[in-house]
Amino acid sequence: MSPSRLTRNMPRVEHRELDSATWRLPLVDPFGRSITYLRVSVTDRCDFRCVYCMAENMTFLPKAQVLTLEELDRLCSAFVARGVRKLRLTGGEPLVRRGIMTLVSSLSRHLSSGQLDELTLTTNGSQLSKYAHELKSHGVRRINVSLDTLDAEKFRAITRWGSLQQVLAGIDAAQDAGLKIKINAVALKGVNDDEFPRLIEWAHGRGMDLTLIEVMPLGEIGEGRLDQYLPLSIVRARLAERYTLEDLDYRSGGPARYARVAETGGRLGFITPLTHNFCESCNRVRVTCTGTLYMCLGQEDAAELRKPLRASESNDLLFTAIDEAISRKPKGHDFIIDRRHRRPALSRHMSVTGG
Repeated sequence: MSPSRLTRNMPRVEHRELDSATWRLPLVDPFGRSITYLRVSVTDRCDFRCVYCMAENMTFLPKAQVLTLEELDRLCSAFVARGVRKLRLTGGEPLVRRGIMTLVSSLSRHLSSGQLDELTLTTNGSQLSKYAHELKSHGVRRINVSLDTLDAEKFRAITRWGSLQQVLAGIDAAQDAGLKIKINAVALKGVNDDEFPRLIEWAHGRGMDLTLIEVMPLGEIGEGRLDQYLPLSIVRARLAERYTLEDLDYRSGGPARYARVAETGGRLGFITPLTHNFCESCNRVRVTCTGTLYMCLGQEDAAELRKPLRASESNDLLFTAIDEAISRKPKGHDFIIDRRHRRPALSRHMSVTGG
């Protein structure tokens, strides 16, 4: 089925434009940081069960608790009206949400108006063969693909259900559509730490950036999670023995710090929530698919936006709730790998707040 026919058969997202009376000052937290980046989980569901993200037997939310596509559009648009310039759709896996392209199409109007600099998403790649060209047609220019290994058996073990071949075909389709891709790989001690040179050379050989991410202590960590934690300071030191790493000022809008790999010419990013937190420049907040706003990924404090969103067609209550929440944004997170009690820093799974 063609993308145009797919779109015609999906439910339309009705959106109400925000009139000038509802436009207010940009969002600034108590530490003077402007909130310009919103990550929105459009679903808690996923077609993989990655060991560091989900339990194998997940209980997903009842559909009545999940925001409709229209509500997601209205919520995102409210943040855009308050100064958000970058919008990232996440999950679970965002591309398994039924009708997701109608939401992407609707939100693309903010790109056309100039209010939004970038509309993007993070995906596991499983559905890219189906949606890559349509994403590009709606103004998406760049995506993140989560891929921790190029070994098919290891990939199946990490994702539990995933097919490496399907993901690689999706990456092919995305590049064919003209999408820029950044590969995200979670560093897992004893699992994929011997593959980083291969991942670097594969990604850079295809013109893709690669970012390595430390395991985050979220959700039920199980027996092996603590032993899988691998400080990226150690990874970088090892890589520096093999490659020439030149620090860059480049920023993609997120927390990664980048280096140029002289031997490949590509960029290598490091996201280090434990060994070197990135809180001092945090410009991000996250909203779950139920409308819960987390001001910090590493804190439990949250604000409920679904109730004010559904209470009135006006955005006044919604803006008030957002303002109150941003006034509580903390200076930083408290991530720690707790070996003594063998428990996560936070009980919620990564999939709850969006990967």
